[in-house]
Amino acid sequence: MAASHSRRAALKGLLTSTVALGAPTIMAADKPVASSADGSIKQSVCRWCFQSMSLEELCVAAKGMGIKGIDLVGPADWPTLKKHGLDSPMCNGAEINLTDGFNDLKFHAQLQTRYKEMIPKVAQAGYTNLICFSGSRRGMSDEQGLENAVRGLQPLMDLAAKHKVVLVMELLNSKIDHKDYQCDRTSWGVALAKKLGSENFKLLYDIYHMQIDEGDVIRNITDHHAYIAHYHTAGVPGRHELDDKQELNYPAIMRAIKATGFKGYVAQEFIPTQTDKLASLRQAVNLCNV
Repeated sequence: MAASHSRRAALKGLLTSTVALGAPTIMAADKPVASSADGSIKQSVCRWCFQSMSLEELCVAAKGMGIKGIDLVGPADWPTLKKHGLDSPMCNGAEINLTDGFNDLKFHAQLQTRYKEMIPKVAQAGYTNLICFSGSRRGMSDEQGLENAVRGLQPLMDLAAKHKVVLVMELLNSKIDHKDYQCDRTSWGVALAKKLGSENFKLLYDIYHMQIDEGDVIRNITDHHAYIAHYHTAGVPGRHELDDKQELNYPAIMRAIKATGFKGYVAQEFIPTQTDKLASLRQAVNLCNV
């Protein structure tokens, strides 16, 4: 699917840089955006979804909407975020890619080296969450993938704890966008978190992806919130605007997230299809302010 390829290409570009917007017009798009101080969920936006504008432009627009951070950027872009007083709620730059991950022994040495280098950088910059991925199954069972992932991640837990950094594995669908990805069910991710037994490993619950692969979004969030550090949004199907063309009830989902006592970030990760991309973003931000 095009969305999948777009993200892979975007992440590849972002990784390179780290190592060297509307939906149908509705009144909500013009209403003042609430701030986290009034009890609304803190919101972020994923950089890769708005590559038609510079990071500088995105920061200015995001801050004007009450967005508090920019997701999926690495060290090269952190100074720009700091310039605008924005957080980096989900850092990247240590992963190899989305397919070569901790479930495969042959990538452990490379991944551990990369994460050992990045964890202190994340902490030094004043951030907390660093993304990671299971990788593709490549024919291995869920049980073997879990065992391998524990072996790959366990040696990083003490370092992460020392620096107060959380390694956050993203739940991605394997039906449409990321064929063969192993961490494609909340239950698998939670099983991994339980085996690791560390507060320095959590899950990124991507609402779009989990609606595709398992549904029952509110129940899964409610039952497993203790293992979730971060959320991503997008409309289903298509990964586009959070509008009336898609099937998820985002206000209800946001209320469920709030009810768990969640204090982290929800990041908008949809691909805007409308000409006015920032209007689409503002509409999504307002929809999720509950």
